[in-house]
Amino acid sequence: MALRTKRWNDPSEPSDGFRLLVCRLRPRGVAKATQPWDDWWPDLGPSRALLDAFHGKAPPATGRARPPAAPGANATTKPPALPWEDYARRYLDEMRGSAQIWRIRALAARVAGGETVTLLCSSACTDPSHCHRTLLARLIAPGDEARDRPARADHRPPPHRARRPRDDEAPP
Repeated sequence: MALRTKRWNDPSEPSDGFRLLVCRLRPRGVAKATQPWDDWWPDLGPSRALLDAFHGKAPPATGRARPPAAPGANATTKPPALPWEDYARRYLDEMRGSAQIWRIRALAARVAGGETVTLLCSSACTDPSHCHRTLLARLIAPGDEARDRPARADHRPPPHRARRPRDDEAPP
């Protein structure tokens, strides 16, 4: 079972298997004939409103009058960015929809069946630890923590430690 995460513009490798774009918005300027992914499931990406909140963008105008700005605030002041913990909680709430659950289960079945799946996100998303693709991967394959750690050539498992016998046990 292999579940991976990358940015959509990271080099494609044969070991990527099924490359799935999981962004709400399709990248601009990428021709469908040359797109570097096999499929696009936008409903597994965060909603536009959640993305805007996370990046500290003002919600789009709705035609309603805006509330007056706080005293001393500039009318063009950018709202504060949504903290990662709040973003993660809200994203996971969005993934409770019926369409999202169906797609997550379908991906989990593919991975459990031995297929390699690579979740692709925005080219601007440079920190996988603060990206929805990592949250989504944990929903698809819970407990697969090795996927979230970068591979290191010098990694060695910890040495085996013998268990000390309890006082009421005979030594081995």
